[in-house]
Amino acid sequence: MADAGLHALPALLGVGDPAIFSVHRAQGASPFLLLADHAGQRVPSALADLGLPQAELDRHIGWDIGIGGTTRALAERLDAWAIEQTYSRLLIDCNRPLVSPTLIPEVSDHTVVPGNAGLSPAQRQQRIDAIHAPYHARIDAELDTRRDAERPTLLVMMHSFTPVMNGAERPWHAGVLYHQDARFAHALLQALRDEGDLVVGDNEPYSVNSSSDYAVPVHGEGRGLVHVELEIRQDLIADAAGQQAWAERLARIFSALQPRLLAFG
Repeated sequence: MADAGLHALPALLGVGDPAIFSVHRAQGASPFLLLADHAGQRVPSALADLGLPQAELDRHIGWDIGIGGTTRALAERLDAWAIEQTYSRLLIDCNRPLVSPTLIPEVSDHTVVPGNAGLSPAQRQQRIDAIHAPYHARIDAELDTRRDAERPTLLVMMHSFTPVMNGAERPWHAGVLYHQDARFAHALLQALRDEGDLVVGDNEPYSVNSSSDYAVPVHGEGRGLVHVELEIRQDLIADAAGQQAWAERLARIFSALQPRLLAFG
């Protein structure tokens, strides 16, 4: 049950604020289903950009740069259902469990987030109820529909990563992430490396676990779906040309892998 204190809070989302997600290719025929948890960088008007200048929201701390355009382009090429989350990961991170200390970060990559300081339990719950819960409910609804229709699903969590973190350059063009189920991940890792022009991380630059991530443990492992989390370096998809090029590459690779991946199911 929502905290009773929520009744005393002003509404988080106003009439001028956008919807919390966008669905693309709603009738897509592909078995691939794409999630972009960090695609957006919006902040509700009521929170005044969380006290940050726009330049901070434009950084990698505010969103996964380039992943929205890449996901849309890939969905179009595959005819795949895709969802983009609209709001900044600084408002609430939709790829974090509710108990994660980074669900609503007070500091991100050395940037203090004034609008996240000292939130009450009711304020935290309001963000969960307004953004995190309905976003994942929409994903659950789609996955339920496909399950009930006995449609196969190959789940892809789409992310991007900054080329430099804490002063260290990251050499990977892309990273393939997984936790307990590596079926899709190992196939994709080999396919990307077979391209011949890519440095591909195996659970780099991040790894996945149930305490730091939401989509893989809940939507992937929790449902027993064949799944993978893909990270693309942000400088490679920062503009439309890069997004289209990566979408073209991934569509070709995913299509080639599809029969093998479906056999896993």
